[in-house]
Amino acid sequence: MSGVSGVRPRGTRGGRRPYGRLRRVGDYLALGVLALLFVLPALYLVIGSFKPSDEVLDGFAGLVPTHLSLDNYRGVFDSLSSESTGYFWQFMTVSLTVTTVVVVGGLLVNSMAGYALSRLRWRGRNAAFAVVLLLMLVPFESVAVPLFYLFNDHRNTVYILALPFIANAFSVYQFHAFFSGVPRSIEEAARIDGAGPWRTFFSIVLPMSKPVFASVAILTFLIQWGAFLWPVLMISDPSVRPLPLELSVFQGQEPPDWGQILAFGVLLVAPVLVTFVVFQRWFVQGVASSAVRE
Repeated sequence: MSGVSGVRPRGTRGGRRPYGRLRRVGDYLALGVLALLFVLPALYLVIGSFKPSDEVLDGFAGLVPTHLSLDNYRGVFDSLSSESTGYFWQFMTVSLTVTTVVVVGGLLVNSMAGYALSRLRWRGRNAAFAVVLLLMLVPFESVAVPLFYLFNDHRNTVYILALPFIANAFSVYQFHAFFSGVPRSIEEAARIDGAGPWRTFFSIVLPMSKPVFASVAILTFLIQWGAFLWPVLMISDPSVRPLPLELSVFQGQEPPDWGQILAFGVLLVAPVLVTFVVFQRWFVQGVASSAVRE
């Protein structure tokens, strides 16, 4: 009797299956709404960049792809092709130069710092790592004014846009978390073969660290490409303006041409999307591996 009474109708499992399906449908609906909320601004940006300016600010009607053309993009290049405002590709070159220096220099400096803090034994290592953790809590806005007075004599130069941001506490922490999960037996085998710390780092550890390098590179690129406060403080010469600063100047021109402004925004966002697509696989691996280690 006990065995018979314990039998449940097949396909229901005590009513859990219908409830589970409803819950899954609800989850998908909620995620779909959230995804739509995130996608709508980007969709509005792209479609509006191809529409006449008088049709851009039409609310949700601006999402309807009508009267599309490349006139706004031609207007951006024409408007930024004068001696007073400079040239679009000049602004693009400044942004690419500064971002490349920060990303490449940051990968080298921050990875070496993270490796030294996680794998090497030296006096004061724990105190240095504590300082790194504290620096992660300090917002840039709180030190922007002291940095402004410190580098005031070097304003309107390209290298001053990159120099203060090569070393980054959060990047050091990311490398530290990744290197802490590398088996020490690999380094011990390299030490037995006569490899020192430098050779071990560059020949053995770095080839194993593509995911964390991709994660740090993408995050650094995102932050630096959209940097605005520091260029506002340090740049007054139009010839060394990065794209975000030039976009604010371009938007402030009267009367505002919203179609060209959105086209400028697309040109500003496009390199970020290309970078993420290229390094997406390693970025996901780096985030996942960091989460598992933590």
